[in-house]
Amino acid sequence: MSHQIADYADQQGRAYTEALTNEHRAEHGHYLTPPEIARYMAATLTTGWSMRVVRLLDPAAGAGILACAACEALAASPTPPEEIHLTCYEVDEGLRSVLTDVLAKLKAAMHKTGVRLVVSTRFEDFVFANAEALEAGLFPSGEQFDAIISNPPYFKVPKSDPRAIACNSVVHGQPNIYGFFMAISAAMLREGGRLNFIVPRSFASGPYFRLFRERFFGMLQPQVVHLFNSRTDAFSRDEVLQENIILQGVRATNWSAREGGILTIIASHGLRDIDAPEVFGLPLAEVLDMQSKDKVLCIPGSQEQVDVFHRLRYWSGSLHRHGWEISTGPVIPFRATEVIVDTTDDETIPLLWIQNVRAMATSWPVATRKSQYLKNTADAAAIVLPNKNYVLLWRFSAKEQDRRLTAAPVFADALPFAHIGLENHLNYVHKPKGTLTREEVAGLAAIFNSRLIDTWFRAINGNTQVSATEIRAMPLPAVETIRAIGAAVAGAKTLEEIDEVVARIATEDMELIDA
Repeated sequence: MSHQIADYADQQGRAYTEALTNEHRAEHGHYLTPPEIARYMAATLTTGWSMRVVRLLDPAAGAGILACAACEALAASPTPPEEIHLTCYEVDEGLRSVLTDVLAKLKAAMHKTGVRLVVSTRFEDFVFANAEALEAGLFPSGEQFDAIISNPPYFKVPKSDPRAIACNSVVHGQPNIYGFFMAISAAMLREGGRLNFIVPRSFASGPYFRLFRERFFGMLQPQVVHLFNSRTDAFSRDEVLQENIILQGVRATNWSAREGGILTIIASHGLRDIDAPEVFGLPLAEVLDMQSKDKVLCIPGSQEQVDVFHRLRYWSGSLHRHGWEISTGPVIPFRATEVIVDTTDDETIPLLWIQNVRAMATSWPVATRKSQYLKNTADAAAIVLPNKNYVLLWRFSAKEQDRRLTAAPVFADALPFAHIGLENHLNYVHKPKGTLTREEVAGLAAIFNSRLIDTWFRAINGNTQVSATEIRAMPLPAVETIRAIGAAVAGAKTLEEIDEVVARIATEDMELIDA
């Protein structure tokens, strides 16, 4: 059958959203699914099914584009169902007439194909209406669905928001509304039911989604991830800057106890090459460790990332295993205005900011409007550090930056002071019980700056900002290897030379381990 109803839904939805104010769009998270993506999602959701009755849910229906695409795909399948029971939620009352009209036309189109469509449209908040499903455990008593398809809204909500309170079992830190839709939907699937969502990638890693991942992956086995490597192309017509993925999974009790699961990763730039992507198959246990505390879902988006992901699995070290720690610079400027000064005297010490840090080089003072001196008085005693060998880290990578970490060594003998200050946007790696050697500092800084580690973080992290938690968890080579890298990069002048040193010594180390 033709896809005219999905296209009609798109046209009506566009006409509605184009008349909205920016405030209204932001409040409801209105970013309509392009029909090409809707049909792609519908095809992957419905492939291989043979059921007489299908219970289908779209928890954030909008203009009905995804619901229409899913129903059309089911009707066009080799073994179409006799009935589709479609449930749509939409909280924006302004879409009532649009969605009602679209679904009426869809019902008539389904009738012509011989498929009976039973529609239930609910103009209410999906989260409020169904949050109790998260408390149902293994024996849910509410509605259960065979398939759920959605492009949920996404925006941050405060922990005091009633929706966050209703979903407190999956809230940690700063929640995002799309996570509530995903968790509740997974809880509303029947055993063996399928879920297909297009969402930001940010849920896959980071501390804010830790409780969500624990609960969500406790219910749902991820099967396919389609990664859009462009941050703009999937929703280009709405000018959305977001790294999006399509996640397909199945409700499966105790799936992590069974061996042999595979996660298929499909990577395309965006819409233009959606039908000609790169495809990788990785053991699910390698990309999602359900025995770990954080349960990060690693999503390599290229063959290079897959290769690096496998290579770094040979590294068994970490900051904590080596007796090292990463901490945050203790100087918070607005709380230290009395001791931060512009000029130096006998009582001042260096105050380093991110402006003082470049890859493999710490410079102080530098030309900047920032005040780079700290009064070393009793009032500042709690926010100064002993002048030791440190690795300084800048984790706040801008979207246009080439690498996600910028690291530099700072050596105690480079600054003739007993203490130094580090501003709060800097992190520093140190040895709590002792002092890092020059080779350890230089080697760690080189590894943090390297293409190897940048590629690793791009495989596991969907954000431009790498968290301190992820740095603590990242694999490191043996201390002896780090020292060898530190000694070898002493004469390196460019990131390319550092990349060559790190790759060469790391490869030699992996070959020794493999042997």
